[in-house]
Amino acid sequence: MKILILNGPNLNLLGTREPGIYGNQDFESFLTELKSKYPKYHLNYFQSNIEGEIINALQQSMGIYDYIIINPAGYSHTSVAIADAIKAISIPVIEVHISNIFAREEFRHSSITAGYCIGSISGFGLDSYLLAIQAIENIQKTGATSGNKL
Repeated sequence: MKILILNGPNLNLLGTREPGIYGNQDFESFLTELKSKYPKYHLNYFQSNIEGEIINALQQSMGIYDYIIINPAGYSHTSVAIADAIKAISIPVIEVHISNIFAREEFRHSSITAGYCIGSISGFGLDSYLLAIQAIENIQKTGATSGNKL
């Protein structure tokens, strides 16, 4: 099974950016750990600070990936274009956030993109990605999801 992990703006700064919120670990070392925990999955990773590149990655994933785990970061609150791209593809997408977006500034309490995903996970640090993979495993075992794309 192939899973694309797609990170949005400023997540290239993990490990140094606001460690009190985002932790001290960079994403590349976390990805290495994730790959060792889930060797049966082909995990591919892409990060961009550019909205159009995220949209391109979503569109180009068709026929390649079985699932996408996306952290649109700040774009989750602002990008109708990314939401439309998620809606347009037939790949199940799970949205994750490292921080609890509902415990932060009010503008972060809503996500335009989450409504087009099969589920959303936030507030568990980098383990939010791990929980998304566990959700995918559960979907594969049961064939059921708790949510639907709009």
